[in-house]
Amino acid sequence: MDKPEKAYLKSFGTEQVVKYPLDQIRYRSDDGRLLEVVNPMRKLSEDNVADLKQLFDMRQFSRNPVDRSGVWRFREFLSAFAPYDNIITMREGNTPIYTMPVCAAYSGMKELFVKHQGFNPTGSFKDNGMTTAVTMAKKLGARMVACASTGNTSASMAAYAARSRMKSIVFIPEGQIAYGKLSQALDYGSLTIQISGDFDKAMQVVQDVCKRGRIYLLNSINPFRIEGQKTIMIEMLHQLDWKVPDWVVVPGGNLGNSSSFGKAFAELKACGFITKVPRIAIIQAEGANPLYSGFASKERVLKPVSAQTRATAIKIGNPVSFDKALYAVDSTEGLVEQVSETEIAIAKSRIGADGIGSEPASATTVAGVKKLVEKGFMHSREKIICILTGHLLKDPDYTVDFHKDELYADAKRTSSVSGGSKIDTGDYSNKPVQLPADVDKLLDYIDEHAHSSI
Repeated sequence: MDKPEKAYLKSFGTEQVVKYPLDQIRYRSDDGRLLEVVNPMRKLSEDNVADLKQLFDMRQFSRNPVDRSGVWRFREFLSAFAPYDNIITMREGNTPIYTMPVCAAYSGMKELFVKHQGFNPTGSFKDNGMTTAVTMAKKLGARMVACASTGNTSASMAAYAARSRMKSIVFIPEGQIAYGKLSQALDYGSLTIQISGDFDKAMQVVQDVCKRGRIYLLNSINPFRIEGQKTIMIEMLHQLDWKVPDWVVVPGGNLGNSSSFGKAFAELKACGFITKVPRIAIIQAEGANPLYSGFASKERVLKPVSAQTRATAIKIGNPVSFDKALYAVDSTEGLVEQVSETEIAIAKSRIGADGIGSEPASATTVAGVKKLVEKGFMHSREKIICILTGHLLKDPDYTVDFHKDELYADAKRTSSVSGGSKIDTGDYSNKPVQLPADVDKLLDYIDEHAHSSI
């Protein structure tokens, strides 16, 4: 493991192994399939595993930024990037695991945990994949990088491209990006282009632009993104002292993150770090649920949908990594579930009640746990880790609208496909009030509400 065998690219989902070199810019095989990085893994002795675990521990206290990164700390699992020089890092990863007592009670669990990827440098899990993808872009001599994005990918790509002195180009679907995320892409210097259509249209456009314009594509179709994102699970297990939880629950959008988790567990098991894998549960919004529909059907194939959800980070109807995510679920005996807009909104408020906060898409995980517990697929004493993918301040308008009881299915409140219907916040909203600057009246109000539950 100290001298990793040479990695290569191959077509995903086929037994026929056609190897593609790492230094060839391509995102699909000759037959049109997605590519994946193959890191030749061999079974390690118990002593080898113990030594490597100790090395991971020691690197946390290093002054070397590469060691301090929650991605590159585990570089023995990233052999595609060897030698590990000219790495573009902002000490990404290192994201905490929190206990969530309010969410546990809400979802019917004795305990519930979250790993909060919103504590990354740009506020989302995308940084784990962008450090590796931009590093590879640099190795390949790229001068410009591009992505289609509903927000988080653009923010992360723009930041890492700026650090590497490359120009970045963002294609965003018109009116379908939260301002918190858009502001990041603008501030980090991206050439930001709004196009007519949804994310899936933007994804189609950016692939064509990159192909004809010799621009390096950094969406999760890029296999080197997946390599970085798999370290979220390696770091999680490192934090848990390599004790494997029963479930890992993740939001489902373009499905790159979900697929990377399955890859991480397969590689960790292959070399002897773990003897069993957690079950992966992918949770989608009801209005953007192609994986849920495909998983439940006999055909088990992707049937794109016209995505509609206020959780913009997962508002994707034609996910690129559908096949990879389906494999991740199947290989871990996992599940796919869908949740409503109301379930997402209320679960998000429960995350906030634990003092953590998240973007709306992240709340699908807690909502999904509640639903799967009620259905009997998850049990109250199991150990479950929910992945929160983005920070609360990524989409502050959603949060304010929720607590003002003005959260609509359509952010613009028009009669579009999603309609102008209001999302029910139940008794969970925390409405701000306006009072006169009268101390007696203020104290009366405070006394009246001081003992209300969160």
